[in-house]
Order: sequence, then C-alpha cells, then structure tokens
Amino acid sequence: MISLLPTNSPTKPGTKTKRPAAHHQINLDNITANPPSNLQPQQPNTTPPVMADSLAAAPQDLESIKSQTAALLLPHFTANDAFTLGCSLRTRIQSLYPNTPAVINITHSNTDSLLFHCATGSGIQPDNDIWVARKRRTVKRWGVSSWFMGRKFNGDEEEFKRKYALGETAGEYAIHGGAVPVRVKGVEGTVAVVIVSGLKQDEDHMVVVEGLERFIAECEGRKG
Repeated sequence: MISLLPTNSPTKPGTKTKRPAAHHQINLDNITANPPSNLQPQQPNTTPPVMADSLAAAPQDLESIKSQTAALLLPHFTANDAFTLGCSLRTRIQSLYPNTPAVINITHSNTDSLLFHCATGSGIQPDNDIWVARKRRTVKRWGVSSWFMGRKFNGDEEEFKRKYALGETAGEYAIHGGAVPVRVKGVEGTVAVVIVSGLKQDEDHMVVVEGLERFIAECEGRKG
C-alpha cells in the first residue's frame, strides 16, 4: 500500500528545508507618473506662421481668386476675433508700408455694425471712408471679394454698370480690391466684411487675405 503523508508532517532529521522564494518589494516612491520622454505625446505647434517680408502677388484669373477666398473658412468669428484680426492687419501694414497710411474696417455683413476701424498712420483722408463703404457694398451684394469683381470686368466700370443695370447707383459700388468676405464653417453666407483702403488695390486685397490666412492658422494651432 502507498501511504500519503499529510502535508504538515514533520521533516525527517538531516533533511534540508526549502525556503519559499523571496518576494521582491517595489519602492512606490520611485514610481513616476510621467512616461519616458520618448513616449510622451507630442505637443501641438502653436507658433503662428512667419510672415514674409512682402505680400504675395494677387491672383489674376477668376478661378484662382475663387479658390483663394474659398479657402478662407474660419472656425469662428466674434467681436474679439475682429479686434485681434484688425490689430494684426494694422501691424502688418505698418511693417510693410510705414509711409503709406491705410484704413482698416471690419463690419457685420447683415447690419453694418462696426467691429473694428482704425488708421495705420497719419494722412488718412475722408475719401478713404467713401472707398471703404463702396467696397463693402460690392461684397455684400455679390458675395465675392471686390478684387474678384474688378478682375471679372477687367476694371471696366462702365461694363460693370451696364451688366447690372446700376444706372445712377453705380457710384455706390467699387470694383477695386480690398474688401474680402468672412465666412465661418457651418454658417450660410457672409458673416462679416474685412476692408483695407489706402494701398494699391492688389495690396489692399492681399494684405487682408494673408491676414485671414494667418488668423485661421493660429486658430488651428490653438485647437491642435
């Protein structure tokens, strides 16, 4: 017969007793909540894009102008955003054209409520505000930049007048560059109009476009 000894039976004399394996203790004080640097998530780059020392050339053909302005789709546009954009445009114009004063104007497109208005330097004339109003009306009525309308008619104001049967009201509109519609994602139509008057018309247009591009890039950097 095979007899089974109980597990707690005494050990025979001379037999070595096996000790249980030692448990390694972990010092919790040495544990850090931060993973190794190579495993940490990359932080988004919130540095705004560096602005060039000069403006890019304004597009001349209508399809390129359409594509350019269609890309200017903002994530949001509040009164604070208008102020930020306006100040950025002022700094940019002062840097590029320190001796050429210009007017910067931003308004709601539906009510003409003023969001931002300033001069970049001394020498502004009342006529600048007339041009601002004329450019704004063009954007509000046709929903495109005033630069687009100017290229559409090759600067021919008489043809522009006949095309839309403007008659005596033609002087209320301007087909010179400098007014750009502001559009926001998920919102139908134009939200606001950004206008610059005082530089050459292609410069008026491009300084606004590049300002909006920079604003969008900064918003995306903060969101990322």
